[in-house]
Amino acid sequence: MSAPATLRHRLRHGLLRACAALAIGLFAAQGLPAGEARAATPPDTLVMAHYIDDVTSFDPAESFELATGEILNNVYLRLTVPDPDDFTRILGGAAESWTISDDGLTYTFTMRPGVKFHTGRPLTAHDAAFSLQRVVKLAKSPVFILNALGWTPENVDRMVVAKDDTTLVLTMSEPFAPSYVLNSLSSSVGAVVDRTEALAHETDGDLGNGWLKTNTAGSGAYRLVTWRPKEAVVLEANPDFYMGAPKMKRVIIRHVPEPTAQRLLLEKGDVDIARRLGTEQLKGIAGNPDLKVETEPKATIYYLGMNQKVPALTEPKVREAIRRAIDYQGIAANLLEGLYRPHQSILGAGSFAALDDLPYTRDVEKAKALMVEAGHPDGLDLTIDVSGTAPYRDIAQALQANLADIGIRLKIVTADTRQVLTKYRARGHELLLMYWSPDYGDPNSTVDYFARNPDNADTGTAKTIAWRNAWKNDELGEMARAAVLERDDARRVELYHDIQRRLREEGPVAVMFQQTEPTAMRKPVEGWISGPAFDTYIYWRITK
Repeated sequence: MSAPATLRHRLRHGLLRACAALAIGLFAAQGLPAGEARAATPPDTLVMAHYIDDVTSFDPAESFELATGEILNNVYLRLTVPDPDDFTRILGGAAESWTISDDGLTYTFTMRPGVKFHTGRPLTAHDAAFSLQRVVKLAKSPVFILNALGWTPENVDRMVVAKDDTTLVLTMSEPFAPSYVLNSLSSSVGAVVDRTEALAHETDGDLGNGWLKTNTAGSGAYRLVTWRPKEAVVLEANPDFYMGAPKMKRVIIRHVPEPTAQRLLLEKGDVDIARRLGTEQLKGIAGNPDLKVETEPKATIYYLGMNQKVPALTEPKVREAIRRAIDYQGIAANLLEGLYRPHQSILGAGSFAALDDLPYTRDVEKAKALMVEAGHPDGLDLTIDVSGTAPYRDIAQALQANLADIGIRLKIVTADTRQVLTKYRARGHELLLMYWSPDYGDPNSTVDYFARNPDNADTGTAKTIAWRNAWKNDELGEMARAAVLERDDARRVELYHDIQRRLREEGPVAVMFQQTEPTAMRKPVEGWISGPAFDTYIYWRITK
C-alpha cells in the first residue's frame, strides 16, 4: 500500500533534508530563517530518525536483522512476550496461558481470546501452529532457535499441533528448562502469522515467504503501511490491539545514517526521537531545554578474543595479565562516554542470571609479574584484528597503550566488519575485538555459545565463540548443558553464575564493556521502552 499524497510529500521532503548536514539552503527555500525552529511533528504521529538500511525482509521466519527485528516486534504478536516492566519475566502474548507436563516434554497453550489480525480475522491455535511449522520448514536464518527444541522439517507437524482453535500443543525433544522454552517462543520465530493471508499469497510452495518479505500479516500494535528501502518505514496503529489502541496513530521511521543530521532534525523539531547520536552529538544537545536523553542498558557486550592456537595465549597467566592490564574505567569514561559501561561477564547486566561485579581493575605491576611467571619477561608481539570503524578502532588503540605497559607489543590490523568476521570464523586471528548480542532472552543463547565446543578440529561444525578461539573445556560445556535442562530457576541461576565466573577466569575471552543505548528525544515524548535486545523495542506505550 502507499501513503496518502500528503504523507508521501512530507516523507520525501523530510528525507531530502536529512541528507544535508545543515539544511540551510532548504530552510531558505521555504522562506524560513536558518535559525528558526520548524513546527512540531503532528501530535498523533511519532517520527524517528534511525538507521534502517539492513531491512531486507519482514517475514518473521526469515528476518534476523537489527532494524527489522524492532519493527516486527510491533507488527506481530508473539506466542509469549517479555514483561515490558521487567524483561527477565515472560508473559502470555498470543497465548494467554500454558501448562507443562510433569515430564517437561509437553507444553499446552491456551490462546488469548478476542485477538484479531490486521485483516480482521481471529487469531487461532491453527495460525500459531502454522507459524512455528513454517519457520522450521522454510529453514531461514532464525530457524536454529526452534531446531534447538528438537524440531525438524520431518517431525515438526507432529511436534507442533493445534488441537482446536484455542489449544496449541508443543512437544519438546528433551525436558528443557521452562524459562528457556518460553524465552525462545518470545523471539521473532514466535510471531504468529495470519495463516489464511500468508497462504493466499503462496508461490511455488514458499508458504507466503515472497509476499511477506515486503508485507505483513500480523496482529501487533501496528501494521506496515509503507517501506521504502533506505528511506522510510511507515506504520499505522491497530485500533483492535489486545492491550488497547496505541496513542500514536502513526510511526514514521526515517533512515538518517549521519548522527549530525539526526541531531539537526531533532533540534529543529522535524523528528521526535533520534536513535544514533554519538558522544559528540550527545554533548552538543546537553542543556537544551526542549530535549532529553534516556539511557538503557542493552544485552550487547564487547569482548577481547584470545585464540588458543597462539602458544603464548594458552598460558592462563598471560590471559590473566592481559585482563589485569586493561583500563576498563578509563576507556569507558574517556572514549565511550554515554555509550558503553565496564562489564566483565558474558551475560549483560539486567539479564536473567547476570553477574554485575567487576573483579578486574587495571593493575600494571600485578600484570607484569604474571608475564614474568609465565616465562615472558621480555614481553610478546601480538596482533589484534578490529573493525576500522568506531568504537573498535578507538578501543584497540587504547588496548595497544595498556598492553605496552606490560611488554605486549600490539599491532593493530583493521578491516571492515565482514572481513574481520570472516577471519574470526576461520580462527585466523591472534587477538580480536568483537561484540556479542543474544538471539533470545534466555541465558542459554549466550552461555552455550561461549562455553560449548564439542569438536575443536578446524572442521568442527559447532562454530561457537569457544570454537572460534580454539578453546575446549568439556566440563564447562556439560555445565552449560545441565543449566538448559535445569527446571528449577534458582538452581539455574547458581549454575550460570558458576559458569560465568569460570569463563572469565579460565576462558579465552576478556569481556570488557556492555552497551548502553542513549535515546535522544523531545521532552513531550514519554513511554519509550527499548528493552535489552535488538527486537524488544515497544512503541504502543509512547505518548507525546
